Amino acid sequence: MIAVAAVASAVLMVIQKNPIKSVLFMIVNFFCLAVIYLLLHAQFIAIIQILVYAGAIMVLFLFVIMLLNLGDESLLKEKVNFRKTIAYILSGVILLELIVGIILPPNLHPIRQSPDAFKIGTVEAIGATLFQNYLLPFEAVSILLLAAIVGVVVLAKKKFK
Repeated sequence: MIAVAAVASAVLMVIQKNPIKSVLFMIVNFFCLAVIYLLLHAQFIAIIQILVYAGAIMVLFLFVIMLLNLGDESLLKEKVNFRKTIAYILSGVILLELIVGIILPPNLHPIRQSPDAFKIGTVEAIGATLFQNYLLPFEAVSILLLAAIVGVVVLAKKKFK
């Protein structure tokens, strides 16, 4: 049911002519994906999906769309050209590959699930791995991001003459 809602919202997102409605369907799609992550016992990814994508990225998309003030939608239509034809062909190939993947019996490639698979996506498992096995790279990335933030603030405060 959730997967059907995710696919339906993705299709509606693509076929909408109004960009605001398209972004709203994208938010619905992100929430459906978060629910799917929760059903797969990946709580951390589900929370990050909602916080980062449905929260911050979508607000940014809506802000940019409203800032652009697209107005007349007829000006945005493209005529059929070579790039569009290639895009249609590639989309057809991907759709065909998906259909073949769904139709093939699942016993061709047996899937074995690890006994610890339900622990992998939890916040506790990610935190333990991050702070036990990858502490030095984590701290190095933290310092790099802090330097980038300080650089952005310095550039933003620079006075232009």
